[in-house]
Amino acid sequence: MTADGEVDWPGVEKHIDDVISAGADGIVVTGTTGETSTLTDPEKIRLVEVGKDVAAGRAKIITGGGSNETAHAIELYRHSEQAGADGIMIVTPYYNKPTQAGILTHFRLVADATDLPVILYDIPGRTGVPIKYETILRLAKHPNILAIKDAKGDFSEVSRVLNQTDLMYFSGDDANVLPHLSIGATGLIGVTANIAPAPYRTIIDAVNRGDLTTATAEHQRLEPLVRAVMTHVPGTVAAKYILHGLGRIGSPRVRLPLVGPEEWEAALIEDEIDLVQGIPGVDFHRFRPDRNAAAGGALPKVAGTTR
Repeated sequence: MTADGEVDWPGVEKHIDDVISAGADGIVVTGTTGETSTLTDPEKIRLVEVGKDVAAGRAKIITGGGSNETAHAIELYRHSEQAGADGIMIVTPYYNKPTQAGILTHFRLVADATDLPVILYDIPGRTGVPIKYETILRLAKHPNILAIKDAKGDFSEVSRVLNQTDLMYFSGDDANVLPHLSIGATGLIGVTANIAPAPYRTIIDAVNRGDLTTATAEHQRLEPLVRAVMTHVPGTVAAKYILHGLGRIGSPRVRLPLVGPEEWEAALIEDEIDLVQGIPGVDFHRFRPDRNAAAGGALPKVAGTTR
């Protein structure tokens, strides 16, 4: 975002290129870290178009977000497909807390409405309800549903789903990327990877060749950075605060109701940053956080997520 809360389109292009160049196989636009809840629908579709242009075949562009209204979600994903998205990630409907029957119907109808591969996004901390194991088994039979992003951290269920389905598994919990990969997950969709994509590339490649020593060393190096990003304020806020402090984005501004870190929160983030050492591609010797630039939140000119 710019300082006044509008989308910084040149900054978006640069950031996507940076992350792909550092080893990402794909970019989820309009994910939680991309502030999907406060983007307008035209902004969401343009992000797909911009992502496709910047990626230029080097990485897949996945549209995230969705809606807690099934009809709206279907419309968004249809437009995303027309804009060139390579896949879609559907979050469990939030706030209205549907039953498992409602969740099943929502995912099936959205998956029916597109020819794109579908990633289910299971994050009960944000949606209020988990996708239960029995529901996952039934959804895994849909020809378009190929993967799940898991932010529950229930490793026994991860193993169970991997044993009983052909779904690809993506870790959605930055602190548990290596544990997820070690029991069979395919990869990760992360927040901290916006700041440090290269070590995650190293971890995945190391796990794939059976080199747990290298993967563990990278995991340990990332630990204080993950704590800085994921512990004290919403990951969106911390990621932008840190990226701005590194000089990689023009403004740390977020849209309301998110606000930048308060003084004491910023101090905690910076204390964690002081413990970060030797992460490839990230030079914290040049870390210059600007608490004043991050303070508060912005109201954009065009309001909200609208159809």
